Amino acid sequence: MPQLFDPYTIKSVTMKNRIGVSPMCQYSSENGHASDWHLVHLGTRATGGAGMVMMEATAVSPEGRITPQDNGIYLNSHIPKLKQITDFIRSQGSVPAIQIAHAGRKASRGVPWVLEKSLKSDEGGWQIVGPSAVPFGDDYATPHALSHDEILKVANDFKLAAKRSLEAGFQILEIHAAHGYLIHSFLSPISNHRIDCYGGSFDNRIRFLLEIVEAVKTEWPLNLPLFVRISCTDWDDRGWTITDSIFLSMELKKLGVDLVDCSSGGIAPNIKIPVKKHFQVPLAEEIKKKANIDTAAVGLITEPKAANNLIYKEQADMVLLARELLRNPYWPIQAAQYLNRVEAGLIPPQYLRGF
Repeated sequence: MPQLFDPYTIKSVTMKNRIGVSPMCQYSSENGHASDWHLVHLGTRATGGAGMVMMEATAVSPEGRITPQDNGIYLNSHIPKLKQITDFIRSQGSVPAIQIAHAGRKASRGVPWVLEKSLKSDEGGWQIVGPSAVPFGDDYATPHALSHDEILKVANDFKLAAKRSLEAGFQILEIHAAHGYLIHSFLSPISNHRIDCYGGSFDNRIRFLLEIVEAVKTEWPLNLPLFVRISCTDWDDRGWTITDSIFLSMELKKLGVDLVDCSSGGIAPNIKIPVKKHFQVPLAEEIKKKANIDTAAVGLITEPKAANNLIYKEQADMVLLARELLRNPYWPIQAAQYLNRVEAGLIPPQYLRGF
């Protein structure tokens, strides 16, 4: 049976273990350009032993940023710093990954720890977009409903982002279709009130995502892994459900997607989410078994034995850690010690004396 510290191969890429750094926004970029903060932040997680290190949600266009300080991949000038980061991650034996994203109706916000509100144009903000003119919440701006031509333009932005991601040295690409951002807002009937071919029925609401996957595949090599992160449920009977996610995952597999990154929620404020340890693991397990596709589990996974058990029980194929790796970037090494799986090369030689 698989174990947490067994290698994991998808297509031509092998990760040294099943632990991944989940994408976490740092709000530390200037005009989309990554900084030394990202090099040290992500590089430290690579030296900490994670098999995969994923760059935060990286905007495919300026208007796709959550905040003006979001990371971007919409300019060629973004590539050199990202290449420096991916080179270092690979030098530590980890696989560099990137999540490409468009924030949609949750864009044009202030940095959370400075000014958490929708920004006006004189504050550096911009016109936000969505499937329908339905704001995310009372303190959010009303989005412009995308026209058909504008939808095609967004799909092309994802395509160009995939091309730049490859040039920047990333080996895994993830499309962000979760947490209430643009693609998720097309999937969910809570936010998608369209009456054209992108709204109404299940097939129409998933059309935008499937078109983006197809566009990305024209630039992303067939031998490199392609992930999609989804919110498996909106936790609201009016919205997207786990059953929807199973059928969507089946369609994604047909298109060549290798893994579904299983998160949840984010489509609207004030929805009660049953947050507790491992609360999203059953979602990953159900999709894995019913859609017959690899999955990643994420969300309040903090204990080595529990992480190993969910891999051993085949509830998911990878474990992605977020806040736990903010607190402790060396969690993978310590987990390997706990599970008696420390192998040559896991600990950087410069750090051996500390372990």
